[in-house]
Amino acid sequence: MYEFAVAAESKPHLFDDLYAALDALTGGEPDPIANMANAAALLWQYLPELNWAGFYRLIGDELVLGPFQGKAACIRIALGRGVCGTAAAERRTQLVEDVHAFPGHIACDAASRSELVVPIVHEGRLLGVLDLDSPTPARFDAEDARGCERLTALLAPRLAGGAATSSRDRRR
Repeated sequence: MYEFAVAAESKPHLFDDLYAALDALTGGEPDPIANMANAAALLWQYLPELNWAGFYRLIGDELVLGPFQGKAACIRIALGRGVCGTAAAERRTQLVEDVHAFPGHIACDAASRSELVVPIVHEGRLLGVLDLDSPTPARFDAEDARGCERLTALLAPRLAGGAATSSRDRRR
């Protein structure tokens, strides 16, 4: 179906390749759930040392589990609670080296040691968050945060509904 060359030797190149692959997978597709599912699968496959990759969608005044790869997860998270709820409430990326030191951390998987959560905002509206967990302490760094922020910026209009566009023709 799709073939991607995601074998970059550095994080910036890796995220460039992931960006191109994500653009190809989601460009022209109007369904936000399908786009989140493919994005989660892509990140799970190509980012090393993850034990969870997925999305929480803002529904009403809480985050609700969306498409993901990994162990079963918490279904609902209040805004301001845990790493995901904090990222959503503050609309600011949370890069946590040690989740056990994060006040109010929600332990869906006891094996998780570090976490990166990026809010997804489109035209000022919070849509949800991208959540990456790792069993490795301090797995994520500023380059990971920048790369994932770039990916969520690409995804945001494709998750908002009706704004699915791409630099490429839609592939079937």
